[in-house]
Amino acid sequence: MVDNFALVLTHALLALAAWRLLLSDGLGHDPEDKPKGKARGKSGSVKPGPEGSGDA
Repeated sequence: MVDNFALVLTHALLALAAWRLLLSDGLGHDPEDKPKGKARGKSGSVKPGPEGSGDA
């Protein structure tokens, strides 16, 4: 009995969290104000500039 209650409770909470995420207004929309910092690649490192722009 307790096992069934725990299973139903956890699944209901997960379903509630998924439902709230799907109904949120910010889902799937990019923010309009993007930070004006240096461009970063997928790994989070700063992208290199054009060749010859570094200190020699």
